[in-house]
Amino acid sequence: MSRNFHGGGAVLPSRIILWLFAILTVIPFALLILTSLKSRTDLIQGAFVLPAYPHFENYANAWIEGHFNVYFLNSVLIVFPVVIASIILGTLTGFSFAFLSFPFRRTIFVLLTIGMMVPTEAFIIPLYYEMRYVGLINTYAALILPQIAMSLPFATMFMASAMQQLPSEIIEAAVLDGASRRYILSKVIVPLMLPSMSTLALFLFIWTWNEFLIPLVLVNDDNYRTLPIGMLFFQGRYTVNTPVLTAGAVIVIGPLILAYMIFQRKLITGLTAGATK
Repeated sequence: MSRNFHGGGAVLPSRIILWLFAILTVIPFALLILTSLKSRTDLIQGAFVLPAYPHFENYANAWIEGHFNVYFLNSVLIVFPVVIASIILGTLTGFSFAFLSFPFRRTIFVLLTIGMMVPTEAFIIPLYYEMRYVGLINTYAALILPQIAMSLPFATMFMASAMQQLPSEIIEAAVLDGASRRYILSKVIVPLMLPSMSTLALFLFIWTWNEFLIPLVLVNDDNYRTLPIGMLFFQGRYTVNTPVLTAGAVIVIGPLILAYMIFQRKLITGLTAGATK
């Protein structure tokens, strides 16, 4: 009895700590949403004071007058090609590094690792001149192609590591049955890699959605700006209108929170897939 009692007592403080961290995390978002539903008069009364009625017109002002409808569409048109292309290419290159032997394999893998450590600030100026030389400034391609290149090293290493965690007996059985590499990849490995691919997709979605420097430098046309850049210029126009500003911030971070809430189980499954090998 005493052993069970102490065990339950040890779990209780851990749960309390977790709940405290959860509350500390939720409170800023709750205040952000609450502020976005207030008027300027309501805001003066206090940060925690509930408004007389929700002011959804703040979102309408941010969406239409702040051009967030254009920025949101641009972000979607950029995120999905980057995520899809990065996963496809990362799966192919990850399969190569995990199971195939080819010249300069280790050298290329080291170069990919180094590429992950190079900050965007180190190559943004050469990238700008290169995009301008090929005539891609103020285009979707200028925002999509560099971010695919930036995502590919991580996607390759992530997929290669996840594939190496698969039971070797499955791959060996497919090889002994005379299956081709294409069949092994598409029919054997990919179905087993779906949790890891979902995790990778969530990472790439968050990083691409939040990308700031590349859209800031390579795009100066308002019709091609993404949400983070649009929020920057929107803040300059609505500095004194805090409720409308916070409504714009909710529009920016809302898809990220929604995506995490939907895919959180697959995220945990993908991250812990190799632990049960």
